[in-house]
Amino acid sequence: MSRGHDVDLAHLDAAQARAVAETMQALATPSRVRILSRLGAGPCSVGALALAVEMEQSAVSQQLRVLRHLGLVARERRGRQIIYALHDEHVGVLLAEALAHRQHLRGTDWAPAAVAAPRALRA
Repeated sequence: MSRGHDVDLAHLDAAQARAVAETMQALATPSRVRILSRLGAGPCSVGALALAVEMEQSAVSQQLRVLRHLGLVARERRGRQIIYALHDEHVGVLLAEALAHRQHLRGTDWAPAAVAAPRALRA
C-alpha cells in the first residue's frame, strides 16, 4: 500500500500527524484540487491556470500561495513570467489516490449521493 515507500502508518507521532494533516489541507477546497489537477498535466503560468480552472487570476494566485506554503507547488521564473508546477510526483499520486478513493466509494453502497464526487472531479 505504501507504493514502495518505507512508511509505518501504525506509528505516527503527533508531529507527523500534524504535518500530514497540514498537507491534506490542500485537498480541502475544490479550487485547490482543480489547480493541482491542472498542474498535474504540466507546468503553466498563473494566467493559464486561471483560464483552465475558470477563476480570477488573483484568486488563483492566492491559492498558489497556500499550495506553495504546504510544499505542494513549486515555481520557477522564466523571464518576466513565473511558471508553477507540482512540487514532485508525490503530489500527483496524492491527488490521483484521493480521486480513485472517491470513485471507489461511488461504486459501493457506502457512499450516499450527498457525498458523491463534485462535478469538477468527475471524469
